[in-house]
This record gives sequence, C-alpha cells and structure tokens, in this order.
Amino acid sequence: MNATKPPTIVIVGGVAGGASAATRARRMNENAQIILLEKDPDVSFANCGLPYHIGEEIPNRDSLLVATPEFLRRRFRLDVRTRHEVISIDRERKRVEVRGGENAETFWIDYDKLILAPGASPVLPPIEGTDADNVLTLRNLSDTDRIKAIVDREQTRTAVVVGAGYIGLEMVEQLVHRGLKTSLVELQSQVLPLLDPEMAEPVAQELEANGVALFRGRGVTRLVKDSQGRVTEVVLSDGSTIATDLVVLGIGVRPNTKLAVDAGLEIGASGGIATNDFMQTSDADIYAVGDAAEYRFGPSGQRMRVALAGPANRAGRLAGQHAATGHSDPMPEVQGTSVVRAFGATAAMTGLSRATANRLGVPARSVTIVAKHHAGYYPGAQMMTLKLVYQSETGTILGAQAVGGAGVDKRIDVIATAMQFKGTVRQLCGVDLSYAPPFGSAKDPVHMAAFAACNEIDGIESFCDSDADLTGKQVVDVRTPAEIERIPLAGSSDVVAIAVDELRERLGELNARQPTVVSCAVGVRGHIAARILKQHGFDVVNLSGGATVRNRVSFD
Repeated sequence: MNATKPPTIVIVGGVAGGASAATRARRMNENAQIILLEKDPDVSFANCGLPYHIGEEIPNRDSLLVATPEFLRRRFRLDVRTRHEVISIDRERKRVEVRGGENAETFWIDYDKLILAPGASPVLPPIEGTDADNVLTLRNLSDTDRIKAIVDREQTRTAVVVGAGYIGLEMVEQLVHRGLKTSLVELQSQVLPLLDPEMAEPVAQELEANGVALFRGRGVTRLVKDSQGRVTEVVLSDGSTIATDLVVLGIGVRPNTKLAVDAGLEIGASGGIATNDFMQTSDADIYAVGDAAEYRFGPSGQRMRVALAGPANRAGRLAGQHAATGHSDPMPEVQGTSVVRAFGATAAMTGLSRATANRLGVPARSVTIVAKHHAGYYPGAQMMTLKLVYQSETGTILGAQAVGGAGVDKRIDVIATAMQFKGTVRQLCGVDLSYAPPFGSAKDPVHMAAFAACNEIDGIESFCDSDADLTGKQVVDVRTPAEIERIPLAGSSDVVAIAVDELRERLGELNARQPTVVSCAVGVRGHIAARILKQHGFDVVNLSGGATVRNRVSFD
C-alpha cells in the first residue's frame, strides 16, 4: 500500500459484514477514503430482528435500524451511497462499475482495496405462483414492511410458512402471536433439519401445542391464484391443500457470488467466495465477508459457508482493518453456533451434529443427558436435553445440541467456547461454572454430559444411540412398573422390567451371555444398572437419554 497516499476502500454491501468493515477501517485509518455502496435503501439494519417486528414484539420499526446513512456519514465520515448497485469489477484497472443515483446512471469508481459483502438471496422454489403479491421472502426491511402490511389487514387470517429452519420457526411463532392460523411445511421429515431428529422433535411438539399445523416430509408443488392474482391455496406433494391468505418462503438462501464469479475470483467447494485467514480472496486486494464468503469451520477444518450474523460481523471487522492498514489478526475458526426460540422451546447447536459427523466420515461418538437447568429443589426448574458429540479416540469436542426451556443458550455457549480452544470432554468435566440454586446445579448439565463421555472413553460405561435397533438384545427397563405402564419404551416389544433397586436381587432372571441394553427415564438409573451388570459379567450398554429421548424417535 502506498504510504504517501491514503487508500481508497470500496465496500460492496452493508448490513453485518460491510458496515462492520467500513467502521473498523475508519477507526484504523482516519485518512482513508471509504465508500460504502448498498443497493437497498437501508445500509445497516438488524436482519435477525425482522420477524419480531412483524409479530410486534419489537413494536418500533426504527429500533431495527442499527445505523442510518446519515449517522455513518456524520460519525465515521463514510461516503455512504444507498440504492447503488455494483454490477461489475475490473480487477486489472482496480475499479468497480456502479449503477445508481436519481437517474440510475452507470459509472466507475476506482479502489485500492475492495471488500465484497453481497450477502445471500432467498431461494425460490421452481413452481408457479411465487410471483404473487402475497408470496414473500424475508431478507430486508422492505420485505418486512410488505409482510407486516398483509398481516395487519383485518381480512388476513391464515398463513403458510414454507421451510422449518430458523427463519421459518421465528416467522411461525410471530404469525401465531398476531392471531393467524398458521401452517408450517417442511420437505424433510423433521423441523430444524440441522439438528439430529430426536433433538428437533420437542420443538415440533411445542409448535403443535401452540396450534401450528405441521406438514413434514412434504414439499410445495403449486400455488393456486384467484382471479385477482393472489395465492389462496398451497398444494403439497401428497396432493393435500392448505387454504391461505399469506405465504412466507423460508427454504434457504443462495450466496450472491455473481460479481465474484464474473471477475474470475475463486469459488470454494461449498459455493462461497474462497478466502484466506485474512478474508482475502484469490485477488489479494479484494476481500469477501458475510454470507457469500467461506470461513474455516472448526470441527472439520474445512472452509465452508456459515451464514450467520456473528461470523459476518467479526469477519467484516478484520477485513476492514486489514484493508486499511495491511495487517490484522487472522479470522478465527467458526463453530456455527446458533439458537432459536419457538414459543416455550429453545433449540441451540454448535459444531457438528452426530448425523453430520457420520456423513463427513468423522469418527465420532455422542452422549445424551436430560437434566434440569438449575437446582431441582429450587422452584421453576425446566428440563433440557443436551447431546455432546466428540472424537471417539481423543475426546476432542466436535459439537453439541440442546433443546428445552431456560438455560439452553448458556450451555451451548459454554461448549462452543471450549471448542474454540480445541477442548476435550475431559477438560469440560473440570470447567468451573458459576452455581447458585436459581441459576444452575453444582453438577451442571454440561458437566453431566462430559462425565458420561469420559465414562465411555475410559471403558467405565458404553452407550447406544437413542434410535438403535434393539433386535436380538436383552432389553432391561429399570424404571418402576408405574413409569413403564405410563410411558412404554418405544421400538422394543420384548422388555424385561426390573426396577434398579431390585436389580442385584434379581440378576438370576437375566441371561449374562446375551448382549444387554439397560434403559430408564433419562439415563441416570440406567448408568447405575449398567455398572451393576458390567461388574457381574454382562456385556451391557446404557440407552442414551433413556425412554425420554428414544420415544421421540420414529420407528415406522
């Protein structure tokens, strides 16, 4: 970089990555010329808060404006130009072609450093009817205004949300809050497809308990319009139909990489713009951040897209500094930590799920525990299920998922922090967490999951997954007869019922030569039973999560 001439830094796109890059660049270089080009009317807004304005949990629209163009100009002396779209990059002459202004003129802007933050666009299914006025996606404030205007109409009484990912669940919750009869359609057999099935099932149950009509394992094949061109009916792949006044599509996003592709920049294996640890692309003077860029994913070490606001903000900050000064810290690995609320249920995850680890060929084991979020004797304790995924040989933590009520986010954040420093389950056992009865337990759910994992690594106990095929196994249910009668163990027709406190006296009723599975309600009594049987010569495993988690699994 020429030390005698202040650099010109051009940033394409605002919101999380671009706005963070612009403000960091200014804080690091007071003399740089910084031009921020945004094709939409709003340059920096809280896109994660959009559903909550539609549902009026965030009543004031202006609360979503993180920074207005006027604020950025005044405080950071940025040249902010909204409604300006970059349509091409001339890398050889280091300039971008821009279309914008009152007359939508086309002109060129020179740059020394270029930061791409073009984001991603919602995926539209290739079916007729998506062009109707009441079929919408949620990407920016303009989309929010259009959806809210429809919801605000007195005649709007029904809605269909397509896609049961995070945005889909948030939209469903908020539409129900507004009094709309809401249906949720998901092509996969579960909601929240990123989670393992048994971890997502409590969220589905919570949705249905709040009146949501859930259509899983079915896609949308057609949107039927009336004579005014509005969609009134959604046709599903099994032929069933849903009447509706509003359709919100949340089936995923596609990275906006056209600028990069046309400029000849390298595209990574996951379809995002390839970057190095300083967010530089294959052209060292061009950076990429946000949903269109790739990051190093911690559990696998591979570079991939992680479309989350946190990484976009952090990457933008580092890219802005590097562009302005020529140096910065490298971008840390991203764990993919995320959380969502659906009425009274919270689901969160970080790193790899067990299913993803299996798909990637990563040698992994997992344990599942069910525990209360704070001391059970203190009023208001809520149950959570925590699943911990780890390397079977080293014990390195690969990921975690949790579902429940209060405290789910805290546990996933603790585990994500441990993962950031390449922690193992053995180290997690010793993490010194705060404890008082209203906040936690002396042995936190995080500890309990880590203890279970260490027991397996040390050969003290073995587990089988909640969805395991128990055919040919001697299944011993160590709950009380009343518990078993009330909630039978799913997926197993031949169960030997012996309460754990009677097990030592009734060992003669069991075949010590047959592979044995013990189960209880959540796995605690199963642990005790497994230790008793193992020390009496049984080949025994404990059913992870007990009947509580197994009964969420479909055995059709």
